Amino acid sequence: MGRRRVLYNLCILILMAAAAVAEDPYLFFNWKVTYGTISPLGVPMTGILINGEFPGPKINCTSNNNIYVNVFNYLDEPFLLTWDGIQLRKNSWQDGTPGTMCPIPPGKNYTYKFQVKDQIGTFFYYPTTALHRAAGGMGMLQVHSRDLIPVPFDRPAEEFAVLTGDWYNKGHKALKRIVDSGRSIRLPDGIHINGKSGKIDDAAVPAMFVMEAGKTYRYRVCNVGLRASVNFRIQGHYMKLVELEGSHTLQNVYNSLDLHVGQCMSVLVTADQAPADYYFVVSSRFLKKEMSTVAVIRYAGSRGVATVELPPPPPVNTKGIQWSMNQFRSFRWNLTASAARPNPQGSYHYGKINITRTIKLVNGRYQVDGKLRFGINGISHIDSETPLKLAEYFGVSDGLFKYDLMKDEPKPSDENNAILVPNVVNATFRNFVEIIFENDEHSIQTWHLDGYSFFAVAIEAGRWSPEKRNTYNLMDAVSRHTIHVYPNSWAAVMTTLDNAGMWNLRSEMRERAYLGQQFYFSVLSPEKSLRDEYNILPDQPLCGVVSGLPRPSPYI
Repeated sequence: MGRRRVLYNLCILILMAAAAVAEDPYLFFNWKVTYGTISPLGVPMTGILINGEFPGPKINCTSNNNIYVNVFNYLDEPFLLTWDGIQLRKNSWQDGTPGTMCPIPPGKNYTYKFQVKDQIGTFFYYPTTALHRAAGGMGMLQVHSRDLIPVPFDRPAEEFAVLTGDWYNKGHKALKRIVDSGRSIRLPDGIHINGKSGKIDDAAVPAMFVMEAGKTYRYRVCNVGLRASVNFRIQGHYMKLVELEGSHTLQNVYNSLDLHVGQCMSVLVTADQAPADYYFVVSSRFLKKEMSTVAVIRYAGSRGVATVELPPPPPVNTKGIQWSMNQFRSFRWNLTASAARPNPQGSYHYGKINITRTIKLVNGRYQVDGKLRFGINGISHIDSETPLKLAEYFGVSDGLFKYDLMKDEPKPSDENNAILVPNVVNATFRNFVEIIFENDEHSIQTWHLDGYSFFAVAIEAGRWSPEKRNTYNLMDAVSRHTIHVYPNSWAAVMTTLDNAGMWNLRSEMRERAYLGQQFYFSVLSPEKSLRDEYNILPDQPLCGVVSGLPRPSPYI
């Protein structure tokens, strides 16, 4: 008996050792990016397809998988993709923003190589070049927990990907001409769900989702639009929120949920109603003109039609903002659930960490030489022909940009005046920072930070002051990568800048980001070692002033 026990323990040790040295799995994708005809609002237009699809192919992976995406650009313009919400630990070389990578020229290809390290959740990819996002080129990226990590809900019968948001019928080139001329693209033309726009009581509309009675399904929903916040709801069914931007949440039940531009969440829906068709409803929020669309959810084997009486939208105007703000406050981190690692999410006590730096960001709308621009603290970012990360790495940044032109606290003069320059902010590696977003405009804002997640500790009306820290949620704020700010309000987030690289903080409203409402954090490790940041890949394209330069010595 003792010998068997020893052999058993030895086998376990061998298996554990093999698991420790085994490399994480690789997933390979080949994507052809082309133009094609699409009709999200029923009007044929030129869209951007990936492998002939809009939305593009879904990346379905597991935590720690290595992802290789070989992108062939068959457009007539340079093209880049970013992986919104994927932190790309130590690897901003693959972030897919104009400040970190050279775009893929027409007729060329590039293979993105990255790992979904220690992450789970619902994300999406999209183009960061020009206004390509207005034409498609986007898709779902969902990261599952490894089998050995417990998930705080039973495995659903099936998962449905829902990419929704506003849409413009003008086409991306026409929209780009508008903003380049100094004008705004104004309001969208409608709302789509997975590239389609349905109408109630239309018998010709096929079912987009099929559920079997008695089973529970996971809907992963992302707002991939350019401007409008939306609210989604399901006729006759409640939704249990279980995941928000890569974090497990307390499992509160809702009859409708606000989703702001760039945000993703997962809800569980149980098919517990009479077998029939039901509408998945999406409507705009906080726009002067309300827009809405529907998709059909069908119970398997049912011939019952959906009723035309839709679930009502939330309140509008001031009451609507208060309603939405209260819903944000109801989103709480599930402290006892594991995420990508076995340890509970709540084992990280962010509320006990001392703040080392406070950065206050005030978004602004400007006229510069008679043209519309957007910016932050009086700086309107412009992209350089040479990606900022490459200029920094090759030691030629002095001729292209200056650090810290944007100050941590805006000046009164920043309200009305902006300068157009590359906007790069130096950050100290591993500092714990507080970022305040203040919105003095009359429209809602949504922000995203590449390379990190942060704790969204507060959203309040009015203007921020240090005394407002008393209102922060320092216990169970959700760790996420976007934050929205209501009109004449502020939001506060906290994060540790422990991911070395060059990382973009931007408006998720594409028009605003394109016209300057963004900047880059330069987070440099003083060690310059592989422990903190990966080397640039040998096949990484070079462009601008770094073309042809000898490569610096690699990190060791």
